[in-house]
Amino acid sequence: MPRDLTPGTLTRRGRLRVYLGSAPGVGKTYRMLDEARRRQERGADVVVGYIECHGRRHTEDMLQGLGVVPRLTRTYRDAEFTEMDTDAILARKPAVALVDELAHTNIPGGRNAKRWQDVEELLAAGIDVVTTVNIQHLESLNDVVQKITGIPQRETVPDEVVRRADQIELVDMAPQALRRRMAHGNVYKAEKVDAALSNYFRVGNLTALRELALLWVAGRVDEGLRDYRANHNIDRVWETRERVVVALTGGPEGGTLIRRAARITDRTAGGDLLAVHITRSDGLAGASPGNLAEQRQLVESLGGSYHVVVGDDIPDSLLTFARAHDATQLVLGTSRRGRISRFLTGPGIGETTVDASEDIDVHMVTHELTGRGRLPSLGRRHSRRRTVAGYTAGLVLPALLTAVLSQLNGLNLTTVALIFQLGVVAVALLGGATSALMASLVASLLLNYYFIPPVHTFTISETNNVIALAVFAAVALTVSTVVDHASRLTSRAARATAEAETLSTLAGSVLRGADALPALLEKSRTAFGMDSVALLDRTSGDVLARWGTPRTESGGDAAGDPAPDREITEVPVGADALLILAGRRLPAADQRVLTAFAAHVAAALERDRLATAAAEVEPIKAADRMRTALLAAVSHDLRTPLAAALASIGSLRSPDVEFSPEDQSELLDLADESLVKLTRLVDNLLDMSRLQAGALTLHLTPTHLDEVLPRAMDSLSDPDAPVQPLDLDTAPPVLADPPLLERVLANVITNALRHNAPGAPVLVAASHHAGRVEVRVVDRGPGIAPEDRDRVFLPFQRLGDTDNTTGVGLGLALSRGLAEAMGGTLDVEDTPGGGTTMLLTLPAAGPGPAAGDLDEVTG
Repeated sequence: MPRDLTPGTLTRRGRLRVYLGSAPGVGKTYRMLDEARRRQERGADVVVGYIECHGRRHTEDMLQGLGVVPRLTRTYRDAEFTEMDTDAILARKPAVALVDELAHTNIPGGRNAKRWQDVEELLAAGIDVVTTVNIQHLESLNDVVQKITGIPQRETVPDEVVRRADQIELVDMAPQALRRRMAHGNVYKAEKVDAALSNYFRVGNLTALRELALLWVAGRVDEGLRDYRANHNIDRVWETRERVVVALTGGPEGGTLIRRAARITDRTAGGDLLAVHITRSDGLAGASPGNLAEQRQLVESLGGSYHVVVGDDIPDSLLTFARAHDATQLVLGTSRRGRISRFLTGPGIGETTVDASEDIDVHMVTHELTGRGRLPSLGRRHSRRRTVAGYTAGLVLPALLTAVLSQLNGLNLTTVALIFQLGVVAVALLGGATSALMASLVASLLLNYYFIPPVHTFTISETNNVIALAVFAAVALTVSTVVDHASRLTSRAARATAEAETLSTLAGSVLRGADALPALLEKSRTAFGMDSVALLDRTSGDVLARWGTPRTESGGDAAGDPAPDREITEVPVGADALLILAGRRLPAADQRVLTAFAAHVAAALERDRLATAAAEVEPIKAADRMRTALLAAVSHDLRTPLAAALASIGSLRSPDVEFSPEDQSELLDLADESLVKLTRLVDNLLDMSRLQAGALTLHLTPTHLDEVLPRAMDSLSDPDAPVQPLDLDTAPPVLADPPLLERVLANVITNALRHNAPGAPVLVAASHHAGRVEVRVVDRGPGIAPEDRDRVFLPFQRLGDTDNTTGVGLGLALSRGLAEAMGGTLDVEDTPGGGTTMLLTLPAAGPGPAAGDLDEVTG
């Protein structure tokens, strides 16, 4: 790209201004020319690089007085086209260049395929560019516009090219005004107006395109606003657009909060709904993955977006996220803690968030779980057996230590206190902080009674010993609490790791498996150690899927009445199914992970349902495509030979004209040739329908290739075509149906002759290898690209043909079908030196020449 190479300098990049039109004819080019005239009046050097006026008088008048760079003429397919001369503009080096139709595709032959690439060169050279593009030409909206208008847009420009523009100005017009403008002849010529108004320029289409353009530009403006606020360190919320953030904890109240936030969002047009879950950096948040999965699905179904943010300070992380997305409102659930719990632990997340929210409105939404939480636990929740063991150890262990230490002489008070301290830590590891608290109290009393003078009394004579005992009790309580907390975190970390590994294995098995539902059921059975898993339809009670074999002594299965010795766990899967696991009783922690499995099962079930529906529709779509293609192709190819034959016979029967013998012979030959073409076409269609219906009758017999080829040549439209056989007489006979093999050879040779280089013969060679005979039909044409080799065998596909008189495209498709019906194959190879080789492989009917390397046909 041209740059100023003067030492110490570098050409600045030009600025891009885009006039974005909501539809053709809204006046983009006129506005661009008006901008150019204003810049020229201010003294800027403005040139017209490329303008397309489409014969519009007012647009042509705006060109007067502007410098125009002559266009470049290119020849393509014997026709001349004009393009923008990028090199001439670069040599001219104006300050501003006008370039119309940014999405235009250049004529082959230049260095850039698209006009926007030419514009990139101008910008890199420091030239400002003013350009135009319509909303339907943006790549991201191409499929949407096609669904709206029914017209595909083949010329597109990447969205990023337009987004990088320094200025984007929307050129808009009301649908009724644009239609009136068209009716007055200001857009298209009079003969095109009626068709345009009744098709592309319907009011509904124009309204939808206008909305697309407004929304796209609004998003671009929003990006620019965020960049401006970031560059200027503006943290305060600018309420240019309502954005509602709902905070999710993974609790059961999440659905209530999401629906409430969605209603708030719906009250303002163009509002955004964002759901966020704050997870701790150590991964020990304890939120239910199943609930979060369901809530994410609910958010996305309501048109919102779901986000996960890592942060240990939940209020700060929540407000940071809200301000980063310029949120105007924040939706939180009221605390599930009771009054006593709130009194003991202080203000919760909601109160802290409200105090620090500043200019963000906070909605505290009540729900059915408000205030129903439990008091904060002083320690871990253990099994009943371990809890009893902890309290027992808290009483017994200090007594045992006292009995042992009292028999030992020479131990001072400090050593004894440390040994008691170690015992309290052991009790904390066994039973938690509550049992450790009891152990510290018992140890304090025993230490006072047996080891602090005066002994055997609770009286303490020295102040120093009072302080030592108090410090002992405080340290024992503190250390036991810390130990219990560390043990609790270790347990939760191990549990979180196990859950993450389980969910990771689950996702991997689903991704690797061909059928997700059985993989999910088997994984849930093995992960939770169950005997069997079944998926039931709630409405009918039918078993949709089952995995695992129940125990024979259970007296039932997972879908029926269980035996008394088996526990049944039921988990809802969406609204229509139920996941039933038979086996052991699942603890609450496992049931929490099981809800995540159920969410995956619901998604897999829905995907299977959609896949089944798509599979049922696919044959109908295929038949419809076949019917459409058949009507489109055959409408011409049946009519052409039939019309020629009727015209020839009608001319011969006409009493008004006397034909010479030569003319009569020519007309009869034309009629005969047309009827032969018609017969061949009908035969191909009938054979294709038999193949697709599986009703083709085969009579496989040993067949010599050198006998079939002449008959295939006789059926060609030109029996004297340059076809050269090679080694056909030395090849063994093949096991084939002679008439069908003749059809295959005739179709393949016809295709080779159609694409062969002028004057070059088509080679038909045969070789024998490993019990199969390979027939190669070699041409010296342009060849077939690897990505197109499967397409040539599709029905009604004429790859590379530019006319509609060379057949309906059934030849190769029918040939492959007939070859496969006879136990053979038909594939495409490259011809060494250029061209295409059709490789027909058939089973040999008997022994032939010794197997060896295949002969390479080079022509």
